[in-house]
Amino acid sequence: MVDPGALVTVLVLAALAIFVVARTATIVPQQMAFVVERLGRYSTTLQAGFHILVPFFDRVAYRHSLKEEAIDIAEQICITKDNVQVTVDGVLYLKVMDPERASYGIQNYIFAITQLAQTTLRSEMGKIELDRTFEERTTVNAQIVSELDKATAPWGVKVFRYEIKNITPPKDVLSAMEKQMRAEREKRAVILASEGERDAKINAAEGEKQRVIKESEATRQQQINEAQGEAEAILAVATATAEGLRRVGEALRIDGGVRAMQLRIAEQYLAQFGNLAKEGNTFVVPANLSDISSMLALASGIFRGERGADPGAPRNG
Repeated sequence: MVDPGALVTVLVLAALAIFVVARTATIVPQQMAFVVERLGRYSTTLQAGFHILVPFFDRVAYRHSLKEEAIDIAEQICITKDNVQVTVDGVLYLKVMDPERASYGIQNYIFAITQLAQTTLRSEMGKIELDRTFEERTTVNAQIVSELDKATAPWGVKVFRYEIKNITPPKDVLSAMEKQMRAEREKRAVILASEGERDAKINAAEGEKQRVIKESEATRQQQINEAQGEAEAILAVATATAEGLRRVGEALRIDGGVRAMQLRIAEQYLAQFGNLAKEGNTFVVPANLSDISSMLALASGIFRGERGADPGAPRNG
């Protein structure tokens, strides 16, 4: 039969063993770090895995996650450079790099970083005007991260980035901004329409200019061609006339040439006189109209005078 006292002793020893194991055996999950104190002082930092502590001497004082954390920064009122109040909120991304410093460097690093992010944000928003707050968000974010990174280095915490989520101006400012944007759009529309009309007029004027130039060039070329044609025609007529006179002169130098000339003159005289009679009922005639022989003598005298002026001309007996 089992002694009740011995059974109690075994149970007490088993409970004590379980208690000791529970206090000394520690399992650290992945991406976690445990800060161990021995008799109230920092002893070591436990990484992921199974660890045995010294009973009644060692204890896990702090537990830190080594994952990147996203901390919501509550919205706050900021005053821009042009004295406009805007409500701004954001989100902060950080990570514990040194668990020892994060445990003993500051009491509550999340609270401290949150407060520092808000004060830095107010300072940066006060450097820019309202109209530039939206386009300068990237610059503001980078400046906040730079300032926080300097302050959190002794705390063993690394700030990776800060993102502004919302920038909310007052309702009256929003209404004024909407009116301004609407007026700006209308202004751009009017400018584009006027520029389009101006370009159309410029194109039309340029086309008219080119048309006038082409027409003037065509007219000039036509006049040049006509002048060249007239010059060539005059030259051709003059050449033909000269050639005809030359041949007439040569014909007069041969036998019977003078008589042929007299006969031709008489024919033309009678033909022209007949034309005068056809054009009107009344006309003036010379007194020696019937004296054709005198005209022929006059023509012969002119011919003999010309022959006398030409020493090389042949003479008839």
